[in-house]
Amino acid sequence: MQERIIGCIDEHQKEIIDLAEDIFRHPEAGFNETRTAAKVKGFLEELGLSVESGLGRTGVRGLCTGGRSDKVGPHVTVIGELDGILCPRHPMADRETGIAHACGHHLQLGVMLGAALALTDPSVRERLCGNVSFLAVPAEEYVDAKKRRQLEREGVGFAGTGKGELIRLGVFDRTDIALTTHVHMVPVKEDFYLGNPACNGFSSELVTVEGRAAHAAVAPWEGVNALSIAGSAYQMMGLMRETFKEEDHIRLHTLIREGGEALNCVPDRVVVESKVRAASLKAIQQTREKVTRAFEGAAYAFGGKIHRERLQGYLPVRFRPADQALINAARCLPGYTYREVAEDDFNNACTDVGDLTHLMPVVNFTYAGFEGGLHGEDFRVTDLDRALIAPAKLMALTVYELLKDGAAQARQVMEDFQPVFTKEGYVEYVRKTIER
Repeated sequence: MQERIIGCIDEHQKEIIDLAEDIFRHPEAGFNETRTAAKVKGFLEELGLSVESGLGRTGVRGLCTGGRSDKVGPHVTVIGELDGILCPRHPMADRETGIAHACGHHLQLGVMLGAALALTDPSVRERLCGNVSFLAVPAEEYVDAKKRRQLEREGVGFAGTGKGELIRLGVFDRTDIALTTHVHMVPVKEDFYLGNPACNGFSSELVTVEGRAAHAAVAPWEGVNALSIAGSAYQMMGLMRETFKEEDHIRLHTLIREGGEALNCVPDRVVVESKVRAASLKAIQQTREKVTRAFEGAAYAFGGKIHRERLQGYLPVRFRPADQALINAARCLPGYTYREVAEDDFNNACTDVGDLTHLMPVVNFTYAGFEGGLHGEDFRVTDLDRALIAPAKLMALTVYELLKDGAAQARQVMEDFQPVFTKEGYVEYVRKTIER
C-alpha cells in the first residue's frame, strides 16, 4: 500500500508541479487569495471530494471519507497555506501588490494536493480508518494594522491570523490531528526535519504618538515633536536589549507607519507598529510592558501623549517530537535523509500553527530543495523533487500510517496530547488580547 501511495504521486508529478508553479506565478495577500482558492477548490472537486469554500473569506476544505470510517475513526486535517509574503523585490512578486511566494506556500499547497491525489486512490482510501480533510487556509503571514481594520469592517473577526479566524468560526471543531509542513525554517542539512521545534510567539501593537504642531522655524518651542518622542522611545528600546534573557529568544521589531507630513511644521502625530517575539507568553508580556514604559516615558518627557491599540499575535509553537507515524513514513522513502527534532532545537520565527498546537496535536515536518533566505528576494526552489514531490509522498504516507489498522497510531497521538485551551478558552483569550 505504501508503494501504491508513492506510485500514485509519481504518476501525477507533472500535474502537481504545474499547479504549484501556477500558484507561484500568481501570489496573493492574506484573506484575499481568491484566485489561489479557486485553483485549490477546482483540484479537490476533480478528485470527487465534497468541497466547502469561503471559509474565513478564502479558505477551502475538501473531505475524504475513509473506507472504514463507519467505525467512527479519527479526523485528521492536512493543512496548506494560500498566501504570499510582501517582498516587492522578489523577481516573481506581483507588480501591483508586491506579494511573492518567497516563503514556499505554493509548495505547501502542492504537497497537500499531491497527498490528496494519493489518499483518494480507491485502494488507499478503502484502508483509511478515519476521515481526512484537505484544508487550504488564508493569511498565515503577518497582516498589518491598517489591513486588519479594513478586514474587521468587512466582517473578519480575528483579522490577525487565518488559523485563528478558522478556529473562531469552528472550522477545526471536528479535527483530531492537524498535519502541517513547510520548507526548512532552521538550518538543516537533511532532506526532511521531523517534528515541531519550539518557536517564538508574538504580540503586536499600534502606538499613536500625539504631540502638538507648531511652525518649525518661527516658534518650534511651542510645539511637541511626536517624532522626537518616537525617536526617544526607540533609543530606550535599544538600550534595554541587554535585559533580554537569551533563553527567552526575544526579538523586537518596530516600523514607523506615519511620521509627519510637512517639513516646516513640528510633527504632531506619529504612528508606530511594533512586534515583540519571545519563546513564552510570560516573556512576551514582560517585554511588551518594557516597550510600553519606553513610549510612556518618552511622551511624559516631551509633554505628549500615546494611545495604544493591541493587535492579535501568534501563540508560541509547543515543542513536539517526531511522531512514530511520521518516522515510519520517512523510512518508506529510501534515498532521502532525515533527522528528528531535538528538545533544545528552537526556531526564532513565528507561525500561527502555534495557535493550533495549544488546542490539538500537530504533526509537522519541513523539507529542503530551495536556496536563499525565507521572505527574501533571493528565495528560489532548486530541486522540485525534494521541495514538492517527496514531501507530498511523506505527507500522504504519514496520514496512511496514522489511519491504517484501526487508526491505532492516530488514537495514540490523541490520547497523549494535553491541550492548553479549549476552543472557547482560546477565543476568549484572543478577544481579551485585542479588546480596545
